[in-house]
Amino acid sequence: MKKNEENPSNAISKAHAVPGTLRDFIETAYAVDLAAWLEEIPCKEAQEKLLALPLPRRTETFGYLQPDMQVALARRLDRRDLAEIVTQMNADDRADLFNHLTPKEQQWLLRGLAQEEREDIRRLSAYAEGTAGAIMTSDYATLAADMTAHEAIELLRREAPEKETIYRSYILDRERHLIGSIRLHQLILAAADTRIEEIMDHAPVSVALDSDQEHVARMIERYDLLALPVIDEDGRLVGIVTHDDAADAMQAETTEDFHKIATVLPFSQSVREASMGVLYRKRIFWLALLVFGNLFSGAGIAFFEDTIVAYVSLVFFLPLLIDSSGNAGSQSATLMVRALATGDVALKDWRDLILRELLIALALGATMALLVFPVGLLRGDSEIALVVGLTMLLVVIVGSLAGMSLPFLLSRLRLDPATASAPLVTTISDAVGVLVYFWIATTVLSP
Repeated sequence: MKKNEENPSNAISKAHAVPGTLRDFIETAYAVDLAAWLEEIPCKEAQEKLLALPLPRRTETFGYLQPDMQVALARRLDRRDLAEIVTQMNADDRADLFNHLTPKEQQWLLRGLAQEEREDIRRLSAYAEGTAGAIMTSDYATLAADMTAHEAIELLRREAPEKETIYRSYILDRERHLIGSIRLHQLILAAADTRIEEIMDHAPVSVALDSDQEHVARMIERYDLLALPVIDEDGRLVGIVTHDDAADAMQAETTEDFHKIATVLPFSQSVREASMGVLYRKRIFWLALLVFGNLFSGAGIAFFEDTIVAYVSLVFFLPLLIDSSGNAGSQSATLMVRALATGDVALKDWRDLILRELLIALALGATMALLVFPVGLLRGDSEIALVVGLTMLLVVIVGSLAGMSLPFLLSRLRLDPATASAPLVTTISDAVGVLVYFWIATTVLSP
C-alpha cells in the first residue's frame, strides 16, 4: 500500500486548520489517511463528507474505517447508499461488516443487495470466527488447464477489476477441484501458445476451511505467498486468504495473547474506544482470582511467625526474593508462550527444554545469590547471608521451571498457553518463594 511522504497526523492537523487545505486534503489524501480523519470528526459530518466522494473512493475509504465507525455510519446511511458501498467492497470486508451488525440490521441490508452479493455474504459470514473460512475472500482468479498463455492473459485483463489479486491464478477442473496455480509473470514470460498445464505449479500449498487463522498466517509466511488457497473437504477451491488479511488476523491473535499474558480477558474494541464498563469486566475476573492465590503467601508468613519475630531482619529480604522468583518465572513463561504460538517448539520438546531450563536457572540463581550475599552480610550476619543466598538460588530455579512448564501443561490440557501469564506465574512463585525462604531460615537459624 502506498503511503504519504508527509506524516498523516500532520496532514490531518493542517486540514483542520485551513479550509482550503481541507478541500485539498479530501481530494488528494490517500484513502487510509482520509479514513483516519473521518474517525476524528462527528459521525454526522463524517457521513456528509463520505457521501460527497465518488463511489470508488467512497468505498475504498469506508474499507479503511475501524469496525465501530463502519457500523455507526452504516446505521446512518440509507439502504441504497449503503448497498452501493457494500456491493463495491471486497468480499471479505463486507462479510466482516455484516458480522458486526445486529440480526435485524443484517436483514435490512440484505434486502438492498443483489442476489449474488447476498449469497456471497451469507456464505462467508457463516464460517467460525478464527478460521481460514472467516478471513478468506471469494474474489480470486481462476483459469482452465487447457488454456493458452495468451487466452489466460486476455481473461485476466477482463476480470482484473473485480478480483482482489491476479498475481496468482488458480487452476480448477470441471468440478472446481484445485489442481494447480500459476503466477502472473509466468504467463507474461511464456510463449503465447503455451498451455497452462505445461507451466503451472501442480502441487499448490493450500489449507482447509477450518484451519486456525494463526496456522494460515504461518503458512503464508513460511512459503512467502501473496495469497493462500482455501479448499473444502473434497478439495474444491472455496476462497483465498490474502497476505494482508492474514497479517490483520495475526495482529488480532497477538493482541489477544498480550491480553491473556496480562490476565485481561480478550475484547474486540480498541482500548481507546472500549467503555469503562468493558475494561472493568475484562480485568476484574483474574485480579479477584489472584487475590485468593496471594492468600497462600500470607498463610506461609503466618505459619513461620515465630521465625520472623526472632529474626526481624529476614523481612527486609522478603520482597527482593519473591520478586526475583516471579521475574524469573515471567521471563520463562513469556519465552515459552511465544515459542509455542509461533511453532518454534512443540509439546514433544518439553523434556529437552526442562533440562536446559534447569541448567540456565541454576546459572541465573547462582549469579543472583552471589549478588545478594554481601547484602545479607551487611544487614545481618553470615547465617542470614547464607539463608538469603540459598533462597535466591532455589526460588529462581522454582520460578523458572514453573514459568516454562505451565504453558506446556496448558497446551496438553488443550487450553491457551497464553493463560500462563506473568501475574499467574508470579502468584505461584510468590507463594512457593515465601515457603522456601522461611523453611530455609527456620532450618539454618534454629538453635
